[in-house]
Amino acid sequence: MSYSPDGPYQPYQPYPPEGQRPDGPYQQPQQTQPLPRAQYQRQQQGQGQGQYGDQPQYQQQPRHQGVAPGELCPTCGHVAPDAEPRRTSKVKRWLIGGGTVLALAGAAAAAMTYFEIPPFTDKGSAVSFGKPGGDGNKGGGAQQAANSKALMPTGPKADFKNAATLEDGTHVAVVTLDGKKSGFKGKVWVWAPKEYFDPKYAKSGFPVMVALPGGAGYPNNYWMGTDLGLQTSISKWSAEGKGKPFILAMPVLNPGPDDKGIYWDGSDIPGQPKMGTWLTDDVPDLIRENFRTIKSRDGWAYMGSSTGGFASLKAVLKYPEKFKAAICSGPDIVPDSSLWKGHDTEKAANNSELLAKELITKKGPDVYLAFQVGDNESNKKTLPDVQKFIANYTKGPIHTSLRVIPGGQHNAKTYVPNMGEGPIQFISKVMEGPVE
Repeated sequence: MSYSPDGPYQPYQPYPPEGQRPDGPYQQPQQTQPLPRAQYQRQQQGQGQGQYGDQPQYQQQPRHQGVAPGELCPTCGHVAPDAEPRRTSKVKRWLIGGGTVLALAGAAAAAMTYFEIPPFTDKGSAVSFGKPGGDGNKGGGAQQAANSKALMPTGPKADFKNAATLEDGTHVAVVTLDGKKSGFKGKVWVWAPKEYFDPKYAKSGFPVMVALPGGAGYPNNYWMGTDLGLQTSISKWSAEGKGKPFILAMPVLNPGPDDKGIYWDGSDIPGQPKMGTWLTDDVPDLIRENFRTIKSRDGWAYMGSSTGGFASLKAVLKYPEKFKAAICSGPDIVPDSSLWKGHDTEKAANNSELLAKELITKKGPDVYLAFQVGDNESNKKTLPDVQKFIANYTKGPIHTSLRVIPGGQHNAKTYVPNMGEGPIQFISKVMEGPVE
């Protein structure tokens, strides 16, 4: 069946017999007559047209000849159309095609860069921090004075891989460290400021800050992420004269996830991985092996938030001969992991309040503790506990400061920008570096 524009569908009609043609849907087919042979031959030779005898072959004349586009043609009475658009030249077509290909290639490259697909990213490439002071294996090529305060890289050189590249060209690199003293194996991220690579500091040691996270603290350290801006903030504060150009060491805090509410308090809990030794021995050793650092405790500090803030506070109070300062953001004050059960003596040896008492009794060495706490912390005991610690233990060798962050919550996004409003200045003024 077929459909007729004049009404409902019509029965399908086969082709008419040869020699017949339909003149319309309402007319009967008519018989056609064959052309006389002579006329047919003239048509084949181009000497005539139609059934009316010999005629000269028709030559079509251009329409609207001599009439401007848009004007009325006196011959046919129609308006002359606009001139036909000129065909695009071959060169122009090549240019358009080439431009399209380049645009598509650029879009593809941008996408591959965004999703970190080689070869459009340097993620995973080798990174060395041995230069310009030295190659990192032999302690550095720069000659030091006998009384130098700087320590050239001692080696062996670690196999750092690029984890992120910042806008200023510096790199956050990562390595898996097999801790010689703790026996724990985990990841450590590192970063050095732009000044570190300036040839004028080739013989200079730089201060180090070990940055510890809160939360799970495993398998990543959230300070390594450029979204929080710790690295760019360190550079900014240094340029503004607020802080030192710290090297950052960012290790995992825990040996596993705390999805069951289990954490290790950054301590050596009996029967557990020795996370205290990992944080205060193995990680600093890694930095000394690969970076130009400072020999004395005047070039070593910690910072951390939440549980990482507690581990930072405890590290400085427990080992004041090795570390001089800490920035503690929203920290716990005393150890409270469930893994301490049955190990009261060891737990007391990691209690910040008891360590502070002991340091005061020993009369030194001096330590500098910068606290910052939001007034909208999820744990409403955090601010009172910090205030109590400051009131009881700010004496003798223990120096403290407190910044209460208006509207501040218990998260890293609150703590990073506020470090530049007092805490970074408080510790930087008592530390050294860069220094030869």
